[in-house]
Amino acid sequence: MPYQVTNKKLNEWVNDITELCQPEKLHWCDGTQDEYNLLMAQMVAEGRAIPLKKCPNSFLFRSDPSDVARVESRTFIATKNRESVGPTNNWVDTDELKQTMTALYAGCMKGRTMYLIPFSMGPVGSPISKLAVQITDSSYVVCNMHIMARVGTEVVAAINNGEDFIECLHSVGAPLQKGQKDVPWPCAPIEKKYISHFPEENSIWSFGSGYGGNALLGKKCLGLRLASAIAKREGWMAEHMLILRLINPQGKKYHVAAAFPSACGKTNLAMIQPAVPGWKVECIGDDIAWMKVAQDGKLHAINPEAGFFGVAPGTSYKSNPVCMELIKEGTIFTNCALTDDGDVWWEGMDGEKPLHAIDWKGNNWNPAHKEPAAHGNARFTAAAKRCPAICPDWENPQGVPIDIFIFGGRRSAVVPLVTEAFNWDHGVFLGATVASEPTAAVLDNVGIRYDPFAILPFCGYNMADYFQHQFDMGDKLKSKAPRIFYVNWFRKSQDGGWLWPGFGENIRALIWMCERIEGRAGAKQTPIGYVPEEKDLDLTGLSITQAKISELLSVDPEVWKAEIPKMEKFFSQFGDHLPARLRKQLDELKSRLSLNV
Repeated sequence: MPYQVTNKKLNEWVNDITELCQPEKLHWCDGTQDEYNLLMAQMVAEGRAIPLKKCPNSFLFRSDPSDVARVESRTFIATKNRESVGPTNNWVDTDELKQTMTALYAGCMKGRTMYLIPFSMGPVGSPISKLAVQITDSSYVVCNMHIMARVGTEVVAAINNGEDFIECLHSVGAPLQKGQKDVPWPCAPIEKKYISHFPEENSIWSFGSGYGGNALLGKKCLGLRLASAIAKREGWMAEHMLILRLINPQGKKYHVAAAFPSACGKTNLAMIQPAVPGWKVECIGDDIAWMKVAQDGKLHAINPEAGFFGVAPGTSYKSNPVCMELIKEGTIFTNCALTDDGDVWWEGMDGEKPLHAIDWKGNNWNPAHKEPAAHGNARFTAAAKRCPAICPDWENPQGVPIDIFIFGGRRSAVVPLVTEAFNWDHGVFLGATVASEPTAAVLDNVGIRYDPFAILPFCGYNMADYFQHQFDMGDKLKSKAPRIFYVNWFRKSQDGGWLWPGFGENIRALIWMCERIEGRAGAKQTPIGYVPEEKDLDLTGLSITQAKISELLSVDPEVWKAEIPKMEKFFSQFGDHLPARLRKQLDELKSRLSLNV
């Protein structure tokens, strides 16, 4: 054991779980490089990890085909009162779920090592951070947590000094009998998978999956589902948002937090390389923002994570050159294809397809195969400190002051390139009506899918109460609240082509936002918000027709009227719980559309 644990609560919890799960041995993690190297070497020897010749200190894993993504149908919020969870979450009574899962946990770690991972979400000592300890029987999880959180003795010291911590229990749910040979990716069948959150007591219980957000419990489980409920109680914000710093040619800094649903370019924007000379962008985080009101009255944000757990397919030098440089070494890849020269490959990568590869299931693959070589949700895990565009202040314990909130979805029509909210309440309405058309990431819907604030699958309490919390935060922030904007990079022309080039050109919309804050950029008032005219955008050096720009910035009141019934249907599920201020915003939009103002 690399350190001494003197915290009574932690020792008692570990003793209880050890007695319940019956592991063969215990390993307290210290978060060191030596520990990471040792565990990875063990997994290579066991045939779980494949070292990559072309990527120094990088490894490829292949999961079981039944364990490839988050499992929303097996994700639960457990409370005493169903109403507190709302209609968009899977609710189970706390006592009932604990009884079910305790039976599953009984003896579940037989023949395995129990790893104890002390970790911090956010810099240790930050007033915005939270401490936690994850118990797991997966060495793959330990190595990923090394990258995704701050793991080690500093966290133990803080817990020993009396700081509270969040209990995170995880097992792959595959005990080994004496002499039984293990499989490369142990997990339980789908019906025995449980990703459970207990917000009333700040704990997480996960069973049966070894993959991603089901098993790296600092990620969506703690970072959003649990943190959102804690933030509501304590008066701060836990959001599914990237954080970036914009620096204008004069050196002035602006900080942006932006929320986009899956497959809408979140990581690409977090690491954007501006196409407009003189502007610079630094990445602070690509997925989660924790924000508290600081002494200056502004909202200050940290990225609680220490790494990036990104979707590989579609990532390329065209879409995200910074990310491609980041993952050249020191990266864990999961469910990517393996090329004959010892590199990883996925659909959407630059260059020609390999003539032969081993696909994510371990089978021979060539371009004639109909099945993709990499799974659609194949991932990379990489340390934020290694990102070429990382902001020098990304670990500032006080966070960075947020000037701008951005919401956005994927819409081929209707929604203009960029819109500014009239005020905070209208901005909450824009966030509450974030919507996207079907993508590879979300196939279980017809037509548009509402994903308010891009947090619908990750909000750990009643979404209607979440809306009210947004209004409450605006009341607290008053004139120092961030300005709110809505973007849509994905509008198409009548012939189906993209109207906007996207990627590095998206900086032009961000420049307009900064200029609006400074009072230097104009806009026209439309029924849905303030929209720039062509002269308000810096289009220097951009090859785009006036007709495309006109279409990109157009707002058709008649088309928008058809959106109203969809919004009403979505809001109706919350019944009387829906805040009156949100109903008022919807009524005001109807009125503006009828008057076309």
